Amino acid sequence: MISRRSVALALTVALLSGPAWSASGNAVKMFDTDNDGTLDLAEVKKAATALFAKLDPDHDGTLDARELRGRLTAKELAAADPDHDGTLTLDEYLAVVEQRFNAANPDKDGTLDAKELNSRAGRALLRLLR
Repeated sequence: MISRRSVALALTVALLSGPAWSASGNAVKMFDTDNDGTLDLAEVKKAATALFAKLDPDHDGTLDARELRGRLTAKELAAADPDHDGTLTLDEYLAVVEQRFNAANPDKDGTLDAKELNSRAGRALLRLLR
């Protein structure tokens, strides 16, 4: 017989982990242009490039702290900003994307699946794509 506590624990785990898995799975579906069930670096950079354009409403070719809010902390922005001008160009943004992609790819197979995207590093990458 299954106890109420076991059922409650299972439901709690499902509720806490469900949306994250769903979000990472949706990211694969959304950005997986070759439909192989994973994201490679080219697909991720394509998505990041499209988002960069959306986040740059003044079309000055850079993103500042306000435009990056929720994606990079001030400390992360400073680390990603080699010329220390307080903004990121597309190339600088894509360098952060690539760094996070590599961190989310512990098996170094060049692709990310939903499980890898659900990791801490994977979720950090997804913040740069949404």
